[in-house]
Amino acid sequence: MTSTAAQMRAWRGSALLSYGFRPFFLGAAVWAALAMGLWLAMLTGRTVLPTAFDPVSWHAHAFLYGYLGAVIAGFMLTAVPNWTGRLPIVGWRLAILALIWLAGRAAVAFSAGLPPLLVAVVDLAFPVVFALAVGREIVAGKNWRNLIVLAMLTVFIVGNAVFHWEAARGDYAAGGAGLRIGLGAALMMIAVIGGRIVPSFTRNWLAKRKSGRLPVPPMQRFDKLALGVLLVSLLLWIATPLSPWAGAALVVAGVLHLGRLARWAGERTFAEPLVTVLHVGYAFLPFGALLLGWAILVGNEPGRTAAQHLWMGGAIGLMTLAVMTRATLGHTGRSLHAGAATLAIYAALVTSVLARVATVPWPGEAMLLYAVSAGLWFAAFAGFAAAYGPSLFRRPPGKAG
Repeated sequence: MTSTAAQMRAWRGSALLSYGFRPFFLGAAVWAALAMGLWLAMLTGRTVLPTAFDPVSWHAHAFLYGYLGAVIAGFMLTAVPNWTGRLPIVGWRLAILALIWLAGRAAVAFSAGLPPLLVAVVDLAFPVVFALAVGREIVAGKNWRNLIVLAMLTVFIVGNAVFHWEAARGDYAAGGAGLRIGLGAALMMIAVIGGRIVPSFTRNWLAKRKSGRLPVPPMQRFDKLALGVLLVSLLLWIATPLSPWAGAALVVAGVLHLGRLARWAGERTFAEPLVTVLHVGYAFLPFGALLLGWAILVGNEPGRTAAQHLWMGGAIGLMTLAVMTRATLGHTGRSLHAGAATLAIYAALVTSVLARVATVPWPGEAMLLYAVSAGLWFAAFAGFAAAYGPSLFRRPPGKAG
């Protein structure tokens, strides 16, 4: 059987279609910047998008199911061949996947003139086809350990379907079960996959320095307890979002995951922001759980909204950006080091999230803070496209075809 590396060397087509992370990381970054620019224009009344979704629901869907769907695809299409030893999806098959994802973005954006069922079918086509392709590879490669990732992806797809159903009924889908299901699935992906890669990458980097404490190996009993409590708390939140039981469970989950993070020696990684950012991104997960749990228990609606932005902008936004920068550097033959442009990208995103959350203690400055947050978000992802885009179009050194 031809190895994955051999197929990569044999590929003579466009470099952009030689690996899954290339079109999907670039597409995700461009879409994240474009969608935020459109959202800011919608907030200020300069643009009215011809979508059947209400503006906030379109904004939430564009990020959670549009942006994150592309990042998940880029990550898994790159990781699955390494997990299974099977051949990657490249060339025209990869191009078709990317075009299906783009069709979904267009269908939702211009859905006002389309039947809701058609919009849902076009948008869901990408994650369903992608999940079937990944599932086939995992099963064929007998990589049973990662069936859990496929299960979480399936729940993510269900959440998207529910979101479309709620929007078609005229509901406020951004506050519905579809968003909570998709967000819950995304957070579990971060907790499970991040729980593997954060301590692993940290250990590898610290081991080269040959000094001091190393991270506790992943998936010990404490990790399984933390994951179990997080799963229960998210299920309670999805089913009963205002229940005191959900609030209390989220607080417990937040405390456990802060403890989990503390076991990974993140305080020893400040010399390399490419590693530190993984810890900072993961930290948004427990902080979001703590804030959401508190807000539910005291009945603070702005706090609940801010907590979801800690999760969506912080945990998902920063963790995915951290993975995108690291994977792009590693797979394009560049040094695994965060340069000035990468640091600026990270700083812009973190400040964007903090500005959005600051609307809770300073509601009188909300419109200014929204504009600052949106502008910095745009800068972060447009910055990624500018700094990393050229590498995604080029072959690594020594692999010219």
